[in-house]
Amino acid sequence: MQHNMTDYDKEYAEFKWEVPEYFNFAGQVIDKWAEDPDKLAMLWVDDAGTEIRKTFADISKASKKLANVLAAEGIKQGDVVIVILPRNIEWWEIFTACIRMGAVIAPGTTQLTSKDIEYRANKAEAACIITNHEIAAKFEKVAGKCPTVKTRIVIEKPRDGWIFYTDAVEAAPDRFETAKTRSDDNCIVYFTSGTTGFPKMALHTHASYPIGHIVTGKYWLDLRPEDMHWNVSDTGWAKAAWSSYFGPWNMGSAQFIHHTDRFDPQKTLELLSKYPVTTMCGAPTIYRMLVLQDLSAYKFPHLRHCVGAGEPLNPEIIDVWEKATGCIIRDGYGQTETVLLCGSFPCLEPRFGSMGKPSPGFHLAVIDEEGKELPPDTEGDIAVKVEPERPVGLFKEYWKEPERTAATYRNGWYLTGDRAYVDEDGYFWFVGRADDVILTSGYRIGPFEVESALIEHPAVAESAVVASPDETRGEVVKAFIILAPGYSPGDELIKELQDHVKKVTAPYKYPRKIEFVDALPKTVSGKIRRVELRDKEWGRG
Repeated sequence: MQHNMTDYDKEYAEFKWEVPEYFNFAGQVIDKWAEDPDKLAMLWVDDAGTEIRKTFADISKASKKLANVLAAEGIKQGDVVIVILPRNIEWWEIFTACIRMGAVIAPGTTQLTSKDIEYRANKAEAACIITNHEIAAKFEKVAGKCPTVKTRIVIEKPRDGWIFYTDAVEAAPDRFETAKTRSDDNCIVYFTSGTTGFPKMALHTHASYPIGHIVTGKYWLDLRPEDMHWNVSDTGWAKAAWSSYFGPWNMGSAQFIHHTDRFDPQKTLELLSKYPVTTMCGAPTIYRMLVLQDLSAYKFPHLRHCVGAGEPLNPEIIDVWEKATGCIIRDGYGQTETVLLCGSFPCLEPRFGSMGKPSPGFHLAVIDEEGKELPPDTEGDIAVKVEPERPVGLFKEYWKEPERTAATYRNGWYLTGDRAYVDEDGYFWFVGRADDVILTSGYRIGPFEVESALIEHPAVAESAVVASPDETRGEVVKAFIILAPGYSPGDELIKELQDHVKKVTAPYKYPRKIEFVDALPKTVSGKIRRVELRDKEWGRG
């Protein structure tokens, strides 16, 4: 099967962004695919074995009906709609309806507390919330403190004081004139946690994410209209916009959705064997859990391409997965604030542990304090060139926080806040967050290298590595470890793991301290929150 990109250098050199003055993803992309009434948009399954198929025409029609419901409630272009749902079909309908009418979507994860929802509703001055009963109950506790939220819609079953989604949508007319949204109109706002303070609002326009994610869907996910793509991810974070919405639907691919409230590696492997999923995207944590299963018990007849994102993938995991499925997991790099900036595209020779090469349409580089590009193999800040021309796919701003926005730019570059180096051949290698790097005895140690070494040991299921205070060395490497089934903690095992790391990486990188834990703090998207572990180590927070 021919890949969408066969010659990286040529594609990169010739790529041009095309942004019309007006753009609306619902009207111009969803409705275009909907012209074929049978074109499948989604195959949705749940844990009870329910299977629902939705065509692009179904999604288009439902979104027009919901847009009418919202408009009747007084929601207008530019108003913010908070959407907090797990993988219910309604989530895709709501996304499409909001884009269609020009309302600004503010997605959130179902793990949010009442206090989180209150903070978000007020910070974004939201006009509407659409959610399920569980979250509705959380919202009701703080509703009195959220004066801007005038409309409340609940799915699945009726609730007092809430509009019932199913009835309202059913009764609404199915004709709706798509809003004439300008490319630079606000479209979607993601709350993203920084290392300090409350989450900030990363604001995207109607062109930045929808058009920007052509790069994600076409080159990295390598999708085409006959594919079925499974993004094993929660709907609450930006990865869903990347890989569960704009990426695949730009390309006309169907999506496989598994609606469940927990990640079950065995169930995931069963579904991959049973359904015609051709491409898959998951956080490294997911692949780490999958390779702990007996992969030889499953067949993967349709799978042709796999990608991972969120943090670099350990080479050992890539190896085990490839032996079982024939697919090399291709890494990709980007943020809530961006689309795919860098990737191990299918036509590139993979280098395990590397993030690959810059996406077409982006001048990505590793720069120094002055904003100068650094020579190969020199660590610096990952940045995107925004002058003289700003690429599509970057967020507009941290909404309502001009100082915070200004702080992300340096001499014509947008700073991602991550550190990396580029090798002689132009491959990018992630070192860590600008603030996760461990400094010990004059050495700089990226936590990922140590975590990678640890996971190669059969006793380690997952690990997180942070700096821990030390009188003589300033700080030392400390590893928090979740053990694989069948292993128990003890001094002998600690010594064995330390020796193992010394062997696999440079001896100075070994963890001088090891603590066995049952769980690691994670973000919604499954990234390990090293900052939380680090703060505990240093007695902060």
